[in-house]
Amino acid sequence: PPLPEVIAVGDDGLVLEWVEPGRPSPAAAEQFGRSLATLHRDGAGDRYGADAAGFIGRRPLDNTPTGDWPEFYRQRRLAPYLAAAVDRHAMADDDRRAVETVMDRLPDLAGPTEPPARIHGDLWSGNLLWGADGAVWLIDAAAAHDGHRETDLAMLALFGAPHLDAIVAAYDAVAPLAAGWRERVPLHQLHPLLIHAAHFGGHYGAAAGAAARAMLR
Repeated sequence: PPLPEVIAVGDDGLVLEWVEPGRPSPAAAEQFGRSLATLHRDGAGDRYGADAAGFIGRRPLDNTPTGDWPEFYRQRRLAPYLAAAVDRHAMADDDRRAVETVMDRLPDLAGPTEPPARIHGDLWSGNLLWGADGAVWLIDAAAAHDGHRETDLAMLALFGAPHLDAIVAAYDAVAPLAAGWRERVPLHQLHPLLIHAAHFGGHYGAAAGAAARAMLR
């Protein structure tokens, strides 16, 4: 997918190329699904992680590479933010225990082994710019790393992307998704839910617990 050119960087801001806004459309969604599949398929290395740390919001992301995705997800994406949410008193004990159980069972819950994919890492709908040129542009790639491709799709579903069904259908036509991927959506949503619980509190701790229990049924 296209990325706006970085024009200037400073301590107080980031200036990007202007993208003339358009309206979400099925055609743009289909093109985005195809281009996202191409990015995932062709952009990654042979390990999960990245050469440098990243950020999600103001929180740092440890991207230390590993060859095992369940271990990467447990140690780099779940454990630190569960601890932060607990420290904030944003997790009830039963929700915390449910997430910990998922962490313990990750090798069994992760589904078929997938090669690393170059993912955006924070692909909620607010990081999609629907351009007047008919393209969907990506912004805020501070969490980008070589990860599991289902993570990006789960993030698109978490807060609702326009024409999501068209995006996923076009993606699946280029790079067919593994059996059971829909049932694993809550697993991949655990990380952003824990981030939100650690940052905002509110109902996000309970939502993380619900996502964990959905994986344990």
